[in-house]
Amino acid sequence: MTPAKMNIRQIVKIAAYPSLILFGIVLYYLLTYFGFNAQFASYTSAIFGATAVTFLEIYFPYRQEWLGRKDDVLNDSAYMLVQITVPLLLTYLLAFWLVENFQSPHPLWPHDWPVWSQAIIMLLLADLLRYWLHRASHEWPLLWRLHAVHHSPHKVYWLNVARFHPLEKALQFMFDALPFILLGVAEDVLALYLVFYSINGFFQHCNIDVRLGRLNYVISGPELHRWHHSRLPEESNQNYGNNFIVWDLLFGTWFLPENRQVGELGLKNRNYPLSFLSQLKTPFIKGIDQG
Repeated sequence: MTPAKMNIRQIVKIAAYPSLILFGIVLYYLLTYFGFNAQFASYTSAIFGATAVTFLEIYFPYRQEWLGRKDDVLNDSAYMLVQITVPLLLTYLLAFWLVENFQSPHPLWPHDWPVWSQAIIMLLLADLLRYWLHRASHEWPLLWRLHAVHHSPHKVYWLNVARFHPLEKALQFMFDALPFILLGVAEDVLALYLVFYSINGFFQHCNIDVRLGRLNYVISGPELHRWHHSRLPEESNQNYGNNFIVWDLLFGTWFLPENRQVGELGLKNRNYPLSFLSQLKTPFIKGIDQG
């Protein structure tokens, strides 16, 4: 490796995550400033994030063997289409329908606060709800059978962030966007939430060699989330945070060992089906995750 490439790799390790998050947010504000609506601006920023993370995975991978192969990409693209694009579209449609027809701003929500501060509050509260749902999905057998789909891959790279069974995705929606839609949270707050949620999610699952340092005590990033996908339950039953990691710190489930890397990923059953169509029925096959 040339000295120049080594220097670039060091910059990527430290600066890639904060730079792309910041650029995605700036891009969102620029697009809205020039007259584009919040939906278009948020989706464009999310697509930018996915493109940038894909590029960084190819050129600066954490592990070569975790790069997405043809079968991985085909199956995870199907999940991405069903689990991300459609639910997010429905979220916006539901929000518009409720606000225009029935929902007035709820007094429990600080509607008069700056948009960025409302988005941070939404991220923290949604993470609290998702933390307990996620933890229950590891501790309650019926929920785990759904959630095992997400833990089935033997690698993590950005595209399999969307690998969730449709029933679990619907359950997540009830703990994530729906409460805030019912509170009448404004469209621009939901859009800014989406920008951070998307780009951070791509990074959380990314196969990029990054070092977040002290941000590992704030953000639920890739260094923490790789341990959450460990094949060993004592390692995977940790780091439940969706965007932030503060609730794991508070409730004692933060986990980042020093001086070692995560081992095998996935489930105990190494023959657990990995295709999109087969995984639609695996939650209804008792014990399949155990082999």
